[in-house]
Amino acid sequence: MTDPGPASAVYDVVIIGGGIVGCGIARDAALRGLSVVLIEQKDIGSGTTSGSTRLIHGGLRYLETADFKLVRLDLREREILLRIAPHLVKPLPFLLPLPKSWWGRQRLRIGMRLYDWLSYDKTLPNHRIVSAAELQQLEPALDQSAYAGAALFYDAQCQFPEHLALENATDAAAHGAEIRTYTAVEEAIHEDDRVVGVRTLNALTGERSEVRGRLVVNASGPWFDDVATRIDRPHPARVRKTKGIHLACEPFTKHALVLESAVDGRVVFAIPWNGYTWIGTTDTDYQGDPGQAAATEADVHYMIDSLAPRLPAIRAAKHCWTGAGVRALVLEEGSESDVSRMHEIATKTAGLVSVIGGKLTGYRQIAEEVVDAVCKQLGHPAGCTTHTLLLPGARDGQNSGETRPLSARIATAVRHQWCATLEDFLLRRTALGFAPDRGVGEAEAAARALQGELGWSDARRQDEVAAYLARAAADRRTWPRDTGRAV
Repeated sequence: MTDPGPASAVYDVVIIGGGIVGCGIARDAALRGLSVVLIEQKDIGSGTTSGSTRLIHGGLRYLETADFKLVRLDLREREILLRIAPHLVKPLPFLLPLPKSWWGRQRLRIGMRLYDWLSYDKTLPNHRIVSAAELQQLEPALDQSAYAGAALFYDAQCQFPEHLALENATDAAAHGAEIRTYTAVEEAIHEDDRVVGVRTLNALTGERSEVRGRLVVNASGPWFDDVATRIDRPHPARVRKTKGIHLACEPFTKHALVLESAVDGRVVFAIPWNGYTWIGTTDTDYQGDPGQAAATEADVHYMIDSLAPRLPAIRAAKHCWTGAGVRALVLEEGSESDVSRMHEIATKTAGLVSVIGGKLTGYRQIAEEVVDAVCKQLGHPAGCTTHTLLLPGARDGQNSGETRPLSARIATAVRHQWCATLEDFLLRRTALGFAPDRGVGEAEAAARALQGELGWSDARRQDEVAAYLARAAADRRTWPRDTGRAV
């Protein structure tokens, strides 16, 4: 969509990573008047962003570890996102069942009071306690034999965080940023022991180029250590990668539920999402390429066994498809779920700003802190405005429920949103890929329309369809009947 600029151009900031954090940094920096180029090895929002639970929340469970700073930050950011992106981020009522034991009830009541107190500036309602009888009416699917009512409280949901990332990128571009997708960083350019740029390879064209900047930001999420070894040698590992999977099931619940896993006591969710009951998530250490993360039979067993004692309908419900994503956590010891979700920003290497960890909810605040650090180093005294400026869809009155003809949506996606593949379109420019068949029924028609826009050969179109069908088949893979209906 944007001209890559002259080879001799030196940008104020080169951002590596096109997930929600990288796109947020690009938007903030561009709005402050900095010259920006964002480099993403695949597509905007195609990594951790698209593999999330799709919640904008403070993280009630982090109160147990006394991570009050993180909870407060994310509750404040929840309120900001409800205001600047109301077309993408919407309130979502949750039910948190109360155990019958006196101490269990008191512990959760105290937690809910703290949650309300830490979100003192919210527009959402405070929690309230519902009786066992009302809980039965609100959520008939829940086996209430172990519960004495529930706390009803509000958080928020971003149905399509891929679109949230994309709107940050498009607004960044509208303010002068360049966005380069399918472009991998091969190595850094060093001068006088300072990082002054990167050398890149475009996966679609094979073109290599040098991209120079006054500062380079590594915001590559779970790929952080891999990127860092190329640009910041020597480099000790700084990221702990954990995998989370989700099941998209035919709807069998009425409300969002926060439950304890019957397997290990972890917090798990059953959430209404896009016509499904959305089940998640796991939290297991992961060593491979984050782009290859997928649900395994053991993952699916775990999720079903975690919820079945309290939501028996999960065993009979049709499981349409699975998804997986990899978190990037600050490296520390302990069980996966106990590792803090708080982010870190490092500026020790000359010319390089490193972003480690963080959550979807806090992306805007993380971006603000990064750009503050960038501006301080560059002597650029511009303040952040992203906490007040609406995202493009909110300004233009758009929503994620596109009803325009397929050809029109593809034209917009290709000409204005960096759509380069069939997967980009079905999974990250529209919601077609979230249908029960994972978008298979639309694949051929979409590929033909993309062929016209992008000038593909027939062979390229066929390859795109084949690649997408393989991806969809993997997500819809079946497992033995004892996990429930076929997944």
